[in-house]
Amino acid sequence: MREILKKFKNGELTIDEVEKKLKLSYLDEVENIYKLDFNRKSRTGVPEVVYGGGKKTEDITNILLKLAENNGTALATRVKDIEGVIKLLKNMNNINEFNIGVNERAKTISLTKKSYKVDNIGKIGILTAGTSDIPVAEEAYEAAKLMGCKVLIDYDVGIAGIHRLTKPLKKMIKEDVCCIIVVAGMEGALPSVVASLVDVPVIGVPTSTGYGIKETPLLTMLHSCTPGLAVVNIDNGFGAGIFAGLIAYNLYKNTLLKNNSLEP
Repeated sequence: MREILKKFKNGELTIDEVEKKLKLSYLDEVENIYKLDFNRKSRTGVPEVVYGGGKKTEDITNILLKLAENNGTALATRVKDIEGVIKLLKNMNNINEFNIGVNERAKTISLTKKSYKVDNIGKIGILTAGTSDIPVAEEAYEAAKLMGCKVLIDYDVGIAGIHRLTKPLKKMIKEDVCCIIVVAGMEGALPSVVASLVDVPVIGVPTSTGYGIKETPLLTMLHSCTPGLAVVNIDNGFGAGIFAGLIAYNLYKNTLLKNNSLEP
């Protein structure tokens, strides 16, 4: 979009040509079914991500490649047939231009051009109450990494052994994270505890881990009396990672504006 506008400013394009190019650059179709939004990052700060649930292996592969070709990098989440997608990707003609990243715990696949460089926009932290919460935390990690965040991680620090929380929390504050994602199942108390100890936003992620009612962690977090805690839906690591990335991105953007280093 910026390149098109620069060409218009320099008189290289007419207003009609600009309108046509902008319309064409917004959407593309894959298999006459999926409409891809290439300008979503410019518009919202968040690139389009492939949700793998309910999609055929071939469709996930084609969409992932198309997004990566246009955006430089792409992420697919909730991928059941990881091996199938990898196999199809490796058979693509131009696959040597890309790096393939697989996170089996998170059920994600990333595809990134070897020439693509992502800006480091800031640091966030991720904590889990237990090891059963790690898959959701790993999904949050992949989403935050897509946004350009450096991620500090520490797992298995729940309230059953609250003394385990002190060291990783001190490290995250010392490293000046802009927010902390806290993933917890069971009764879901850990995010409230963390929010009571830090001066940065805390994002609570309830998981379906536990012996009883699956909604318990969600209800606990929503009814927290600790201010500074926001809550996403059950097992929504992706949403938490993107939300944390937007916090980091806006702080990063404001810093660039103050330093007059962001292009007008």
